[in-house]
Order: sequence, then C-alpha cells, then structure tokens
Amino acid sequence: MNNKEKSGCLVALIVVIIFPVIFFLFFDNLQKHRPTLETDKCLPIYGPKEPFQSKDYKGRNVIDTAYFKIPDFSFINQNGDTITQETMNGKVTVVDFFFTTCKSICIDMTSNLKTVQEKFVTDRDVLILSHTVDPETDSVKQLFKYAVENEINSKVWCLLTGDKKEIYKQARQGYFVTATQGDGGPSDFIHDQTFVLVDKSRRIRGYYNGTDKKEVDQMIKDIKMLLVSYIVPLKENDPKYKKKLAEGQGE
Repeated sequence: MNNKEKSGCLVALIVVIIFPVIFFLFFDNLQKHRPTLETDKCLPIYGPKEPFQSKDYKGRNVIDTAYFKIPDFSFINQNGDTITQETMNGKVTVVDFFFTTCKSICIDMTSNLKTVQEKFVTDRDVLILSHTVDPETDSVKQLFKYAVENEINSKVWCLLTGDKKEIYKQARQGYFVTATQGDGGPSDFIHDQTFVLVDKSRRIRGYYNGTDKKEVDQMIKDIKMLLVSYIVPLKENDPKYKKKLAEGQGE
C-alpha cells in the first residue's frame, strides 16, 4: 500500500469515527431541549392583534395577523450597561418586576429565577430581565449589591433601573402585568408576582406565577420548547406542511 492509499484510509477512518460522535452530541443536546408531552404544542401569542392583507404561496389575497411585540425601551443594568429591546432580539426572555428591599413575594420570585438561571446559564439564547419598581432606591450600585448577594450572573440575568414612568409604562403597556391604572408618579406602585415569557421575536408567549414552583417548572419546560422550535421547527410551523394541508394532503 503506497502513501496515497494510506492517507485515504486514514481519512476514511477519521470520518467513520468522528462523524458518529458529532451526530451523537448534536442529538444529545437536542434531547435536552426536547419538549415533553405537556408542552408539545404551540404556545399562545398574547397581546393585541391586528389583521392585515397579504398573499399566500399561490399569490392569493389572504387575511393574516400582525402580533403585538414588546415596545422599544432603554434601561440600565446592575453593571451600568444600557439594555434595550435589541438585547432581547434572538433570545427567549423571562421578564419580571421586583424591588430589592421587598420582604414578601420578591424573595420567592428571585429564588425561582435563580433556578431558571441555573438551568440555562450556558445557553446564550436565554435572557432574564428583572425591572425594579422602585428606581429611586434601586440605583445601579444597589442593584449590583443585590446581584452579588444573590449570585446573579449578568450574562444571563439583568437587573434593570431607569425612569420610573418608563418602567411602569412598559409594565402596563408592554407586558400587561397589571390591570391597575397609573402614570408612574410618586404615589403609583406596582407589586406583582408575574413572570412573562417572551420569544425571540419579542412576542409574549406565557404568563406564570413567579412564586409558584409548579408554574415556574412549567415555564422552564416552555422555554425548552421555544428553544427547540428554533432548531427543529414544529410541524404546524413548517411551511411545507402548511402547503400540503392547504392542498388537502395533510395527515
């Protein structure tokens, strides 16, 4: 056997050994994010919806739906960095509203978000945004102290402060976490235990009680389902399947 043949055999041997390993690692990672039976379905899309006219794959006029997206914003995190709506793009985001001196529901909310952080600490596609509802007290310095005390990783979890009126407007009109009316003035106060799940397109996909571990566990499953839907599109989101269904060829 000459050198050329030996090189060819070596390459073939490497391919035979390496490819199965890569294949296994990819699908092993996929299985970690695989939705369970309870979440193997499309999550609803919350918020106002507006119909608009578009064309289907055959060029026919059809009525489609424009879904609500989280409005633009600009706040400051515990490191003094500016966080905007652009930070959310391409990420599945969990949102809540809290304050660092809270001695009631915020304790359980923070504890449960620490569980979420632990589950997705190495996943760059997951983000947590916690907005203070008491920005006068919760300065950047105070948020940093709170982050250190609670072992909050700023690469995954941002504690946000800023103008009170803007934070409260975002809570009411951006995430719909409370039905109470207010303008973010001195006497206005929001105290709510809701976790909001937002997809990579900044659409609201779920509401959960942040003090209830069972609901938080369900949210974690729903996060995994959203993540896997971007890797392997769910059948009902597959354009080819939609086309077959429209032609009467679906299952």
